[in-house]
Amino acid sequence: MTQEPPVAESTRYRWTVLIMLTLVYTFNFIDRQILVILQEPIKADLGLSDAQLGLLTGFSFALVYVTAGIPIAWLADRANRRNIVVASLAFWSLMTALSGLVQNYGQLLAARLGVGIGEAGGSPPSHSMISDYFPLSNRGTALSFYSMGIYIGILFGFAAGGWIAENFGWRNAFFVIGIPGILYAVAVLWVVKEPRRGQYDQAAALAQSSLSETLAGLRSRPTFWYLSVGCAFTSFVAYGNGNFMPSFLMRNHGLSLADVGVILGLISGLSGATGTFLGGFLADRMAARDMRWYVWIPILGGLSAMIPAYYTLFGGNTVLIVAAMIPSQILSALYLGPCIATCHNLVSPGMRAMASAILFFVLNLIGLGLGPLTVGILSDVYAEPFGENNLRYAMATALTISFVGVYFLWLGARNLIGDLDKNRKELAIQR
Repeated sequence: MTQEPPVAESTRYRWTVLIMLTLVYTFNFIDRQILVILQEPIKADLGLSDAQLGLLTGFSFALVYVTAGIPIAWLADRANRRNIVVASLAFWSLMTALSGLVQNYGQLLAARLGVGIGEAGGSPPSHSMISDYFPLSNRGTALSFYSMGIYIGILFGFAAGGWIAENFGWRNAFFVIGIPGILYAVAVLWVVKEPRRGQYDQAAALAQSSLSETLAGLRSRPTFWYLSVGCAFTSFVAYGNGNFMPSFLMRNHGLSLADVGVILGLISGLSGATGTFLGGFLADRMAARDMRWYVWIPILGGLSAMIPAYYTLFGGNTVLIVAAMIPSQILSALYLGPCIATCHNLVSPGMRAMASAILFFVLNLIGLGLGPLTVGILSDVYAEPFGENNLRYAMATALTISFVGVYFLWLGARNLIGDLDKNRKELAIQR
């Protein structure tokens, strides 16, 4: 594999690469979340239950996503990461477009499984590349900037998907969203270069680590596992309630599909992107005094977000409910960039793609896999006792579970300094 010489890239080029990888992540979430805004017309057309929708948008997708992520990350720690990202982007975009041709639930499920397999090759290689383009002092900011792609993707997926579906049908929405990603893959192949592995770290020449070596290293880093579980239960609420928020606004507040697409697109997109960037930006600066701010900021954000989040579910005024989503989204989005950066700081450069894959395995299996499925099942179960408020109470139950995530993040903060010192000593020995 041919790599660029160490620190050969200009600041301008590094940010160009970061922006392009962020757009890849944007396509990732446009293609992932497009089904969320389309689930009401799909439910009516194919005759589905809320539990089936939860399985479709959550567990089934997450299962193949996290399973495929491990071998792809293993390859990314050894091969050209840029090429893996390009191939993955082209494949999941193709499967998104094919989703518009399905005729039944089984076919749609198969198409979404294909999207999940493709998207598994997006983030771990990208995370690893970004940590090789940016030094430790800016890594949280860079990874948070990249993570903004989640919310930019939600913005365009919701707004464009809702409008296209209402005017041209849900099938055409899949075509319009999927095809541009295939074209963008060519642009990434043309512009982005593979960086030198570990060029900003103490152990720049470390060999790639095997899966067993990575797991052995992570076993001695309890902080990594606490953060993984903490992120997982944070995303449990984000995916569980986020995937059913369009249905909640349409069923309980009488909004149209197009209106919901615009409202959630703008609020989730802009507020979520703002919170995600602020999380890494603030963590990088506060951590100059104490590295535990990388975890304290996600904890404070998660706790503060619950107040407006509960109001969103139980408030009676639609305008105020929509307004409450703004601080809720900003605060709840602070966690991801700092936590990814911390997990990378706990391992050697040759383990980063695999560390990201394992982090995302835990995060997505619990968050994406169980979040929407749990809310969907609870909604069906609550139909008899709560009537038309069944979805409201199902989402409130999921929100309460987020306290589990805050607790595990707190455990991570308690162990962080010791684990960082352990990693620095090991890297110094291997130099």
